Amino acid sequence: MISNSTTTKQFHFEILYQSKRSRARVGRIHTPHGIIDTPNFVGVGTNGSMKTLHNHDVSKSGLQLMFCNTYHFMVQPGTELVKEAGGLHRFIQRHQPIITDSGGFQVFSLAYSHVAKELKGQGGKKHASSVLKITEEGVLFRSYRDGKKIFLSPETSVQAQKDLGADIIIPLDELLPFHVDETKLKASFARTHRWELRSLYTHLKHPQNQAMFAVIHGGADLELRRQSCEILTKESFDGYAIGGSLGSDTDELVATVAGTTPHLPTEMPVHLLGIGDLPSVNRCIPHGIDTFDSSYPTKIARHGMILTKEGPLKLTRQIHANEFRPLEDDCTCQTCQHYTRAYLHHLFKANEPSAASLATQHNLSFMIRLMSQIRTEILCGLI
Repeated sequence: MISNSTTTKQFHFEILYQSKRSRARVGRIHTPHGIIDTPNFVGVGTNGSMKTLHNHDVSKSGLQLMFCNTYHFMVQPGTELVKEAGGLHRFIQRHQPIITDSGGFQVFSLAYSHVAKELKGQGGKKHASSVLKITEEGVLFRSYRDGKKIFLSPETSVQAQKDLGADIIIPLDELLPFHVDETKLKASFARTHRWELRSLYTHLKHPQNQAMFAVIHGGADLELRRQSCEILTKESFDGYAIGGSLGSDTDELVATVAGTTPHLPTEMPVHLLGIGDLPSVNRCIPHGIDTFDSSYPTKIARHGMILTKEGPLKLTRQIHANEFRPLEDDCTCQTCQHYTRAYLHHLFKANEPSAASLATQHNLSFMIRLMSQIRTEILCGLI
């Protein structure tokens, strides 16, 4: 075990209130670029931008943490260029906290069509991939842009994230689809933990005021999840992310989370990777999840699906063509303050790009307001 007591001085987790009804809590994650109130939603800006939105609009929305993707920055424009520009915050002009992943999710997604869906229990089949070779050292793959060979190892992933300079970084791990045999799962489990420890030791050589979250693995096998927690909590990580395949449906996802969080230190923040649909958020917060990242709210917005307190609203339906009212009457987002459902319906029907932008602004605002409401409910003893 290596101590990092002097390496991330500006990063710490503060618990303001612990629920007496569940593992839910209200807290603050302190980072060099600001505070993240928890529980909270983490918006996904894969290439340093949330699709259809400018970063100054994202900043004004109140989104406290953005998730950016190391793999895509390695491929284009190169993390060395971002470092030359002064780091990711300066390059994309975001002054609030940023978290980056290891790049592993995208690399291993190439080995399976729809692996992202498989990891959430939605099925998927193998197809010819750009992954050339997986060894103990790392994974060799081809760039989706020009076919150039790129080698991703625990060390190169950490170095790329050092170039980017995110506040929170993730160690390299191997992601498998849900339907794999036990032998393959256990072999991957062992290799992933070796990779994570190599990532941590590389990170601690030059911490750069960055925090590193370990990734808990084990598929839907709760005993493997417990073992993962046992291995990783002995090391000096700054927080924990629950990753890998999380089950075949929402019930199994929640059961996996519920069987994992009791084995994690209560004083550390816990992130749930890639999950942000409303049923999962509402059911996982009582089990101690502090942050959720997902492209779900912004992705559905681009297809005209609007999040409201009454449930999802499909804006392209003809029923909304004559509704001269906001998407939500009490919403303070710029979309609801200035435009009607009828106008946005028209924009979607006319295939105007501004339709996606205005809908995305609302869905992002909805998630931010929802998480604020959830924090209030925890404080009031309702969760």
